[in-house]
Amino acid sequence: MLRLMWPAPEASSNNNRPKRPDDEADPFAVTYCVGLKLDRGLVFAADTRTNAGVDNIATFKKLHVWEEQGERVFTLLTAGNLAITQSVVSILSEQIASPTLNKINLMSVDTMFQAARLVGQAVRDVRALDGDALAASAESFFVTFIFGGQIKGEAPRLFQIYSAGNFIEATDDTMFFQIGEHKYGKPILDRVTRRDMRLGAAAKMALLSFDSTLRSNLSVGMPIDLMLYNTDSFTAHRQKRIDREDPYFQTLSSEWSNALRKAFTEIPEFEI
Repeated sequence: MLRLMWPAPEASSNNNRPKRPDDEADPFAVTYCVGLKLDRGLVFAADTRTNAGVDNIATFKKLHVWEEQGERVFTLLTAGNLAITQSVVSILSEQIASPTLNKINLMSVDTMFQAARLVGQAVRDVRALDGDALAASAESFFVTFIFGGQIKGEAPRLFQIYSAGNFIEATDDTMFFQIGEHKYGKPILDRVTRRDMRLGAAAKMALLSFDSTLRSNLSVGMPIDLMLYNTDSFTAHRQKRIDREDPYFQTLSSEWSNALRKAFTEIPEFEI
């Protein structure tokens, strides 16, 4: 007897099946970025892994900086479709490089709100150019960004920008944003983040957030790009790339694991 199967196994591969609603998160699960807005300044961290399959893993920078020393500093963290995020970064950079053709650019805007609007418009420009072609290929327009910095005359500000080019801003109640594979690294941020933290302590917390993510999700990978921005410094010199051999990160990971085990052991056992 001939038994028919539908769909046939050969036709049920990920390349051929229709997109499902739960596919929406797939592009973001290969990235983790976090940005924090504190009284003393801003902290940014991003992994560098892109993953198009277990045998196609590469390293790409996801932390981008533009600065005019003494006047303004901007940092952009990217997640989602790499081609789209690179196009957005290129648009912003080309606007700065050609101010006569682009009178409105990151170096000419007066406020961080206007700067965030400019990033959002760059996202919309890429969508207008590539959106139809992506849709025709059954690909979706997936990007999110964390954008922050300071322009002389106002305080540092931090935004999360979405695929539609719209955005929200960090507040005293919501002091950090995460994009990408955020769930594993969120608990420590929720428990430890304080407005009055020193930037070094905030950097330690961000790296612990990454350590938790790296242990639980192989699609997020080192090295980690880290940047600390001190309020009113108007310089982006506090940047570092951290790899697996970094002595501080190794010590941090080991001591955190030991501290968790110790705390777990010291808490009384549950009885019923």
